[in-house]
Amino acid sequence: MIYVVATLTVKPETRAEFIAAATACIAETRKEPGNIAYDLHESVTDPSRMVFVEQWENADLLAPHRTADHMKAFGRVAVKCFAAPPRIEIITPAKVDVR
Repeated sequence: MIYVVATLTVKPETRAEFIAAATACIAETRKEPGNIAYDLHESVTDPSRMVFVEQWENADLLAPHRTADHMKAFGRVAVKCFAAPPRIEIITPAKVDVR
């Protein structure tokens, strides 16, 4: 299992446009094979900071997501909304022994 955490900073005047495009993207992404969860969160202290948290079965099933038509459509809108470059991290659960 892998997770993707994408932290985005959007220009305040484009926030509504960004959220509308993200909503459409989220609906389509949740239908993709291998997607377990795909959610958008917003900072409680900075309304311009948005964070996608994604959960995928594995990296192979995540790969097609990057080139999906709905991601391309979202990207065309999102790029105009960014106030800073996105920060994207791919993480996996830590192997810890909690006995």
